[in-house]
Formats: sequence, C-alpha cells, structure tokens
Amino acid sequence: MPLKAALDEVLTEAVANNAVAGVVAMAGNRRGLLYEGAAGARVCGQAATMTLDSLAWLASLSKVVTSVAVMQCVERGLLDLDAPAAKVCPELGELLVRERYTDAGEPVLRAPRSPVTLRHLLSHSSGLGYELFHPDVARELVDAGKDNVLSGTRATLHRALVADPGSAWVYGIGIDWAGLMLEAVTGKRLGDYLKAELFDPLNMVDTGFTLNAEQAARRASMHARTPDGGLQPMAFELPPQPEVQMGGHALFGTAPDYMRLMRMLLNDGSLDGATLLKPETVAEIRRNQIGDLNMTPISTAMPDFSHPVDLHPGTACKFGLGGLINTEATPEGRAAGSYAWVGLSNIYFWVDPVQDITAIFLAQSLPFFDPAIVEVVRRFERAVYQAR
Repeated sequence: MPLKAALDEVLTEAVANNAVAGVVAMAGNRRGLLYEGAAGARVCGQAATMTLDSLAWLASLSKVVTSVAVMQCVERGLLDLDAPAAKVCPELGELLVRERYTDAGEPVLRAPRSPVTLRHLLSHSSGLGYELFHPDVARELVDAGKDNVLSGTRATLHRALVADPGSAWVYGIGIDWAGLMLEAVTGKRLGDYLKAELFDPLNMVDTGFTLNAEQAARRASMHARTPDGGLQPMAFELPPQPEVQMGGHALFGTAPDYMRLMRMLLNDGSLDGATLLKPETVAEIRRNQIGDLNMTPISTAMPDFSHPVDLHPGTACKFGLGGLINTEATPEGRAAGSYAWVGLSNIYFWVDPVQDITAIFLAQSLPFFDPAIVEVVRRFERAVYQAR
C-alpha cells in the first residue's frame, strides 16, 4: 500500500475507534516531507476538524527544543556540560538529597556526593524528579505548600534530589533548570532566545510559550479518557504569565513546526540554509550520556495524568541530551541508535539517522501512555517503515 494511503488509514481508524479525538502525523527525511495528515476533531463533539496547523501543547517535547538551545550556548562557550551547574545557578548548589522519610514523617536530607552538572540536567541523571512519577516529590511539595511544576513558579523547582547526581536515571525537572542556566548566561528570557535563535531561523512560526488570538483559535483541546473508554474535552491551561518559562514542558506548537526541528537534527544541525548546530554537537546530543545506567520504566504517582511508562519493553534504553536512545531496533522498524522523546499530552516523535526517517504523532489526551494510543503509535511507526 502506498505510504499516504497506509498512514491515512491509521489515522482514520484511530479516530473511528475512539483512540484519539483528533491527530496530526507527519514523516520526513533529510530531503523533505514524506507524509502529512490529520484526522478527527480539535474538540470532541464539535465541528472544527483537526488540521495540519492545529496548535497543541507540546508538553515534554519542549525538552528537546530547550536542549538544542542550551547546546548552542555550549558551542559558544557560554555553558559547560561538566562544570558544577551551581556556578551559573547558585540555587542548584543548595539542593540536598532526600534519602527517606522517617516514621514521624520528617525527611532525612544530606548533601549530594557530587555536584549537579548541565550534562546531568539534560540527561535526567541529576536526581531531580517529577511529582507526577515520584510520590515522595509530590509529598514534599504538599508539605511545603508549593504548587506543582505546571504552575511555572520558581519555588516549585526547589525540591530535594531523589538520588545523587550521576547515580541513577530519574525523569524530572532538570531541563527546566537548564533553561534558567541559559537565561543566566545570555541575559535573555528563554522564549525570546528561542524565537531569535531557533524558531525564526527554522521558520517555526507557531511555536512559543504563549498564543495570540489567531493561534488560540486553532488550538486543539485536551481530552480526558472516560471510565467507559470514551473521550471528553477537559479544561487545561498553563499560566499565561509564569514566573519561569519552563523549558521542560510549557511550549505550544504545531506538527509542521516540530518537523522542521526534527529534520534539522536529522541533517546534523542544518536545514534549508540555516545552521543551528555543528554536526559534532548534534552527534553529542544523540550520544549515550548516562554510561552504564539505563533509562528505567517510569511508574506513576498520579494516574489521572499518566499510566506507567515503558517505551521499549525488554530493551535497554540510554539517554542522550534531551531524548531517549534505543539500543536495539524496534519491532516496528526503527534502527538502533535513534533519538526520540514523548510528551505528556500523548505526543511521540523519533529521529532515525540510520534509515533517514523522522516522524511525529501528535494527539492531545490524558492520561499519558494511553494503551489505545500507544497501539496506534506503534501501528503508525510500522506503516512508516513498511510503506516508505
């Protein structure tokens, strides 16, 4: 079956089977686009259809964007991957490791055995965790009267480490801190830097931390899975003027915009005459940064937001700067050594330099890693490799 027909069928059936309310998906290679398609509704039960230019909350796909920007600063000598991060953000030097809670409910804290570095922050080996996935982190924030990470407050970033830096892979807020390091050395707000140094050069016209009225009219609603397996629109907003522009989760954008970022990474740092990074920097981004550690399956502390997550069951996975690296070919066809990540709103992408393919599957639904959506994403990936 031709690629367009095969992928259109995947999207159409996903909507018909109620896996998603609406979806945008794209595939491309170093030379250009191979596929673009959309199906379903922006808001379940309403007339507006999902289109290629539908805006979406990118969630943790923001992390790759911020990692690229931070690596520009590394190239320019403004940041060092292996220096203590506290040299740039002194607050990072104040964070302690929480070993446990006592029977009386008091945290047992100590100094970390080594300092947090930028490499740790970008590879999720700093020891900083998310409350969505670590119950002790959620407990700490409640006890301290702090808002969750979606609040965009600086206070929420001040939390105990759940492991010593470099000792474990822990999914968390490290890239939010990396964005603050970028701000410290450039003197620019993260959003302003991203627009000038990434979005404008790559012609990513719809990506940013805030939406204007025209963009808001194109935004797809977030949806929640109902007990009977259906979908319903849900209210979901981020603070319009946050204290911190969270580089780990707070960007909005479109699939065509993100495809340009992915194709830049596939092309070793350049796209359509614009050079964002040196080839050796892109190679560093896509290289294992956690040594003998493995990315571990992620449990959930908040089931309304995420199911337990195991992206590649039975496969040892490593982590680069901002994204996962699979050490074996996937059953769907992705080559070993590909670079990928996911977003809480059920967005998935990968960059496969070996087979010259990159693709994105963009939905807007909670909880994350919804089994129905995961099956569609895997079917989409199989179709990309089988029909291209």
